[in-house]
Amino acid sequence: MESIDQKYLTSIESIKSGIQNSDLLSAYLDTEEEEDYAKLKEYFEPKINELHEQVANENPLQLVAFERELFDEGFEGLYLPRIMGYSVLRGEVNERVKYIRPQNHFRDILVAICNSANFENLRNRIGQTVQVGFGLSSDIWISNLKGLFTNKKILAFLDSQRLAKYRDEKSRLTGLVKFRKQFESLNYQTTSFPDNATDLKLMAPSIKSFLIHRATKGFDNSNLTGPIAGLIENDLFVGSNEYVELMLIVGLFYDLDASSKSSLTKALDVLREDNEFPQKFFAQYNGLLEEGIGLTPAMDKRFSEIISRTKSDALTDFYEVMDVVHTKGYIHEDSIEVVRGFYDNHEGLSVYNECLRKQIMNSFEGFLSNLPEESYTEYYEINKTFIQYMDIFSNQEFNQKVKQISLKYIKKLKKRYTDKRGKDYQDIKKFVKSTFTDLGFMTEKQIVELFKTKRKPKA
Repeated sequence: MESIDQKYLTSIESIKSGIQNSDLLSAYLDTEEEEDYAKLKEYFEPKINELHEQVANENPLQLVAFERELFDEGFEGLYLPRIMGYSVLRGEVNERVKYIRPQNHFRDILVAICNSANFENLRNRIGQTVQVGFGLSSDIWISNLKGLFTNKKILAFLDSQRLAKYRDEKSRLTGLVKFRKQFESLNYQTTSFPDNATDLKLMAPSIKSFLIHRATKGFDNSNLTGPIAGLIENDLFVGSNEYVELMLIVGLFYDLDASSKSSLTKALDVLREDNEFPQKFFAQYNGLLEEGIGLTPAMDKRFSEIISRTKSDALTDFYEVMDVVHTKGYIHEDSIEVVRGFYDNHEGLSVYNECLRKQIMNSFEGFLSNLPEESYTEYYEINKTFIQYMDIFSNQEFNQKVKQISLKYIKKLKKRYTDKRGKDYQDIKKFVKSTFTDLGFMTEKQIVELFKTKRKPKA
């Protein structure tokens, strides 16, 4: 956690003074009515939110320090329910949908709310957050939290938020997904960068999510230059799976300065002295593809500039292929030939070939998803290229994926061209009947069903 800049401290102190000197607070303290607290919230929380967004955009590593400033009683508990939602969602979960590590910031915010003089007004705004957070936490963690209180009303509230349904893994996942959707348009991601190998192992999932989020949302990430450089150059991290994955993400997603780029090249050169490293590297690369993280030509080009060509290994070979494919286009004969050469030099089911197949498939999907229906004759031409790559890869999974994206596009054409006697409809039907049967995508009977008019039931 980074300490907070003075300019943010000055602004937040100004808001606190405004709260304490406001007529709205005086009115609430006189009546202690929920309606008057709501007026206080409606006036001041947007001001806090605006400052929170500024910190999140400019200096995200200072977010936790900023949020801790709101624990001060002078803020009357305002905005604490919102940041508690953020804290619940920042935690990384494992395959059982449980937190990988204890969420101390979530605990501290909840303690601040429970100890607030305005607890009765705040408790009505935090039920769902606490329920999800407790569902993702361990029983020991919750018991330790309860041990901080003696007030029976607070303990009864905490007990009431432990829902039996969240003992079921599927219910926890459903609850987390629904809760996350409420915050999907908001910027609240932060992380910490570790100093030792043990912390790296624990914190890597959080750093990974954070780095991808910042890179894909178009933020100014110049404030991350120092921490990223420290991550690259820390000799204690080199060689671990977590380090390899984070270096892959940094190299793919971030435009590094000359110094950091040189440091990353040198670090990779050291790692590449181990003949097993390419296997480890492409396992991580494939993991990103499996997660559905789109690795664009620009990303491959960025990483290609980092890879030293002095060593002859799978990294050099792969990025030389990617350079040709992304420069000339996957349709070009030169691209097809370099792909064929790389593929033939590795076992068909190797992770190297799997990464290559997936990147070619990403190109296919990108083309068809953006091809307008009126340009369907271009699909006829690109299908010839599809067939060439199907022949190179001889991979059933790849063929099925080609079938799926092709069929998806054909169904779009069917919705566009509905006149069965029209030239376009007949042309499309003729192409599908000839090509899909030749490729084994569909039988003639299935094609008949595809183009059959569904009769509407009589009223």
